[in-house]
Amino acid sequence: MPDNIKVRVGQQNAVKVVSSLAGNVSGTLAGLADVDITNPQNGMVLVYDSSTTKWTGVLELTPGSQQNLDINGGNF
Repeated sequence: MPDNIKVRVGQQNAVKVVSSLAGNVSGTLAGLADVDITNPQNGMVLVYDSSTTKWTGVLELTPGSQQNLDINGGNF
């Protein structure tokens, strides 16, 4: 495998990635079947509710029965 891999990106505006989505795509959170967010507000976060199998918008994060709330922002 070569150590030198060269990539050239042209100077013209062009689509570099083509979507592979097919069908009806709404482009909004409210348009998704597994999201329940009827009145979005500034500062809301999406939280998954396993009893409804939907993501819901909340303004406050409430810890579960163990009273622990772990937020993992991932690795960058």
